[in-house]
Amino acid sequence: MNLNELWNLYEADKRIQGFSPKTLKAYALQHKMLVLALGNLDVTGVTLSTLKEYLAKQAVRLKPNSLDHRIRFVRSLFLYAYEETYLTSNPSLKLREPKLDKRIPKFLIEEDIIYLKSSCQSVRERALLEFLYSTGCRVGELEKINIEDLNWENCSAIVNGKGSKQREVYFTTECNRYASNKTNGHTYD
Repeated sequence: MNLNELWNLYEADKRIQGFSPKTLKAYALQHKMLVLALGNLDVTGVTLSTLKEYLAKQAVRLKPNSLDHRIRFVRSLFLYAYEETYLTSNPSLKLREPKLDKRIPKFLIEEDIIYLKSSCQSVRERALLEFLYSTGCRVGELEKINIEDLNWENCSAIVNGKGSKQREVYFTTECNRYASNKTNGHTYD
């Protein structure tokens, strides 16, 4: 079995497990990079040395986070091959992730928030900004919210996050006022 055949089986397995299309797209790119570097090798010919050489070349041009993602994909692919008995041993077993720097989160200062609020051109924009700011939700999470996920009395919403994990978030009364458009008496779509 070559790397492309392994990929097809691996991708089908991850799709069945419910991995998101974005994750599968990222994995497909990682697979493509692996095959470009190594060729469409028979998986039984891939060794720990082969993988380390590949990753060492990648380390020269990649940031540690990107290299970490690539290593995790390689480990996952070969673990799958081993668990499905396409390989008798896992060549990626001893691969380790690079040491990552601790990053300080970026945040907005009060002046930035004031500027953003004043630049909203509609009540809808202001409601969306207030919701994102007060809940800390991602834009993608906000896009997935349905009207029935909102509890206006509690100022809360059920949000579907990464990995289809649900959580409850709370928004401010100011957000509630803009979202329900009580300030000017009419509603919007």
